[in-house]
Amino acid sequence: MSKPQVKSHKFHYGWVVIFMGMLTTIGAHGFGRMAYTLILPEMRNGLGLTWAQSGLLGTGNFIGYLVFALIGGFLAARYGSRIVISLSLLLMGITMLLTGMAGSFEFAFAMRLLSGIGNGGSYVPAMALGSTWFAMKRRGFATGIVSGGIGVGTFISGLIVPLILITYGTRGWSYSWYYLGGLVLVISGVCYAFLRNRPADLGLLPVGAAASVDNPAPAPAAGRPSNLQWRLVYRVKEVWHIGIVYFMYGFSYVIYMTFFKAFLTEEIGISVGQASAMWALVGGLSIFCGVIWGGISDILGRKYGAALAYLTLACSYIIFALFNSMGAFYVSLVLFGLSAWSIPTIMAAAAGDYVGPQLAPAGVGFISLFFGTGQALGPALGGFIADKTGTFTLAFTAAALISMIGLAGSLLLKKPSAEVILRAEAKSS
Repeated sequence: MSKPQVKSHKFHYGWVVIFMGMLTTIGAHGFGRMAYTLILPEMRNGLGLTWAQSGLLGTGNFIGYLVFALIGGFLAARYGSRIVISLSLLLMGITMLLTGMAGSFEFAFAMRLLSGIGNGGSYVPAMALGSTWFAMKRRGFATGIVSGGIGVGTFISGLIVPLILITYGTRGWSYSWYYLGGLVLVISGVCYAFLRNRPADLGLLPVGAAASVDNPAPAPAAGRPSNLQWRLVYRVKEVWHIGIVYFMYGFSYVIYMTFFKAFLTEEIGISVGQASAMWALVGGLSIFCGVIWGGISDILGRKYGAALAYLTLACSYIIFALFNSMGAFYVSLVLFGLSAWSIPTIMAAAAGDYVGPQLAPAGVGFISLFFGTGQALGPALGGFIADKTGTFTLAFTAAALISMIGLAGSLLLKKPSAEVILRAEAKSS
């Protein structure tokens, strides 16, 4: 029986898939999550919420993310990323529309919880696409392109949400959810149309993988990972280490993100328009941060890339906490924007390094369990501290300290050995 031949393509379909991954993060994170920072103050006033309740809405979203991050990753490994991402975005778009109809804390919490489920089911498989479609030497760069969608979505939200809030007055927060939810529904349809699960399904090798007579492009695979193979994900001790490091990011960055606008407008006293413009600047700066940090981790290694990223993030948080001037605030947001999605990019690539392309969605889903736990705790803690102290200063200080713990944990990460890499590839075959 002859071996399947390598198809000659000037343009690899993997780039289309990665663009769909970026489109997914635009909707899932940029619209579904980051926009909450801009909508929160008006939504809080419209529903009569306390800061603790406002934080709990964020926590509800992250609990939903936490519940489905692990499940979504395993479902994507079992049934393919295309169907899981598309259906998750569909759920997210619908529940974002319903969030705009909320008249109580309880209903808003339920909708944010369901939106979080859609977020986890779409974002986690999307972040694993780089490991599935690209060779290890390009994995960080490709994953960075996907995470760049978070910055694009945040930037777009920073431009359109203030206009919606001004146009619709006291119900502006509702219409913000309507418009953003509608866009997520459109993205769901586009992703279903263009996403594909694996290079092997098209008779291709991953981007950057050298083809040869002994390493031909694989034939489309009919089989899927077994439950036994999935167990290999959580039996890799390095994956647990990556998860713990990722927890520190989830716990810390979400405090800064959730209360960014509220701190500037209600504690510092700047205008809503200026605070929104500053958040849009964060989004604009973060568009390329995933590519930059993913490339850095490809060159320096995951542990040094992550450690440097954590240091940058910690500086951003502590500047926000300790220096009360517009110049300092801009320095903080520039540092955050340039490193905002660095850790998710590096951790997703690192998980793929240890478990291989086929199980990458499951690996990313597993470490996202830790990340999601941190995200669920962060907003509630930040809101509690703000209610008790009357300031966000201690909350931002706590975020900086947690980031430094993440830095220390990053330096203990080990680079996969050649044996580990071969074993991971064998698991995925």
